[in-house]
Amino acid sequence: MSLLPLLICGLLVQCWSSAAFPLVRTTSNVTVESRLGQPDTPPCNGSQAWTWGCQWDQGDRLAKDGEHLMGIKRHRRLFCQVGIGFHIVVLPDGKITGVHRVDRYSLLEMSPVERGVVTLFGVRSGLFIAMNSSGHLYSSVHYGPECDFREQLLANHYNAYESAAHPGMYIGLSRTGRTKRGDRVTPTMSVTHFLPRL
Repeated sequence: MSLLPLLICGLLVQCWSSAAFPLVRTTSNVTVESRLGQPDTPPCNGSQAWTWGCQWDQGDRLAKDGEHLMGIKRHRRLFCQVGIGFHIVVLPDGKITGVHRVDRYSLLEMSPVERGVVTLFGVRSGLFIAMNSSGHLYSSVHYGPECDFREQLLANHYNAYESAAHPGMYIGLSRTGRTKRGDRVTPTMSVTHFLPRL
């Protein structure tokens, strides 16, 4: 009689492990699906693994230097924790500034151009963020080389955005939310540290 609960528990575990229930995990707008109980699933790398196993192809594994983001457009809000904290916005009139509260104009589409280089496009305003040779940010209706920014992951897990057309110039916000000239800031300054948020 005391073996009956163990027998039932064993049968339930056997049924559970042989069933093909999908397990879906979403990371960075990419959905990875695996099936429970499949012994032939390849192992995952440490941070993405879960107890039940993964079903990834070789091409789906994460690569170094942001290669896994190639071709993926991300919708993010860039938050800079300088002053009271600001999100970059691209207004319909072309002005680029920082606002404290989340705004409909703060949603940016980050599209990769090449490894480590992205464009920042205001989804609501329909304008690209660009930087000219004097380090001033401006908005552009059309894509051009000044719209490319090198995305650098910093040690504090924030990102810095360096102009690809004018190296050494970075996107930065002042303590009042105004844009700073790119040639007057460096990636060691907190005014250039941005956190991409959903």
